[in-house]
Amino acid sequence: MDPVGPDAIYEALVALGAAPVMDPELWPTGPQDEDRARLLGCLLAKAELELASTTRTNADEDDLAVLGDAYMGWMDVVGPDREITLAVLVSRLERTALHLLDPEDPDAENAPPAQFTAWAAVVTAVTALGAHMCAQRGEVDGVRRALGRVESCVIQLLQGIHGLRVFIGDAEADESED
Repeated sequence: MDPVGPDAIYEALVALGAAPVMDPELWPTGPQDEDRARLLGCLLAKAELELASTTRTNADEDDLAVLGDAYMGWMDVVGPDREITLAVLVSRLERTALHLLDPEDPDAENAPPAQFTAWAAVVTAVTALGAHMCAQRGEVDGVRRALGRVESCVIQLLQGIHGLRVFIGDAEADESED
């Protein structure tokens, strides 16, 4: 699959009314190759916002039918290749984890317990998928490393669940948490 150039991505964003403003002094010849990831992020955000809007506005319809239609459209583009599908899902989960808890955010340590728990669940999923992909390729050492990370993620997930239970008053804080 040949990558789509930045000009084509920008044109798609213009057509969708979602193009970022590109200062002509900084980009006298238009979007450049180094802008490609940012432009793809804009395009992805627009598509996700449209899909979220569609599923919310069709609440009276069968939600599974709407999601099924979106899934079928996704499969029309991605195709039946399981390895490509998993690579895309890993990328999606990594972005989701970053949206939930950005390590660059100075306030990340103060994330609400439910947000931390959701982040830990997503990181556990992406790490487990990574272990699976290593296993599919026969990379035993990669599986071992990934499983070590999965175990660490599961511990964080359980700590998050416990923190949430403490937050709602269903459990007592551990002595080490005081």
